[in-house]
Amino acid sequence: MRIAWFGLLSAALLLTPASHAADTAAGKAKAEACAGCHGDNGISQTENIPSLAGQPDQFLQWQLVFFRAGSRKNDQMQPIVEEIGNEDIRSLGAYFSQLAPPKGPEDKDSDLSRKGAQVATGRRCASCHTDTYAGTKAVARLAGQREEYLVKALHDYKAGQRVGGGVAAMADVAYGMSEEEITAVAHYLAHLQ
Repeated sequence: MRIAWFGLLSAALLLTPASHAADTAAGKAKAEACAGCHGDNGISQTENIPSLAGQPDQFLQWQLVFFRAGSRKNDQMQPIVEEIGNEDIRSLGAYFSQLAPPKGPEDKDSDLSRKGAQVATGRRCASCHTDTYAGTKAVARLAGQREEYLVKALHDYKAGQRVGGGVAAMADVAYGMSEEEITAVAHYLAHLQ
């Protein structure tokens, strides 16, 4: 319980208007430690590791707070987030949000993308993630994200293993999805430009 309150307090302090603007140069320096997994310029080349480039600033900050508070868990992330403070989180969010987002690879299965677009429409994904799936505020960018990571994230939501902002809405959406729908929507979103 104490960790949860600390996490909420940290988040409240972190996301309130700061007296100092986030330092993107400091964020760039801090991001060097992230490149090994999340790739140069925040574009992941590693399976099941998300790209961070172009993600909304607030979304990135929240994810780091969730990891730091221990409510979101990852063996590689835990030791890193334990060493960063609120200013670092603000700087990293500002830095990665200003980078050009990844461009989806060439779509070699337009039928699967068409099915995925239908799933995304039917599940009303754009109502939170925006019509271009670029995300906004505390909602993730999905366009151009790694396909296998999107599949993993949807499985995690469906199984109740993913926590954080929007978890109730995402769990509700993912719970009713078939494996075919998960595959199709991940393919569609990963190939969006």
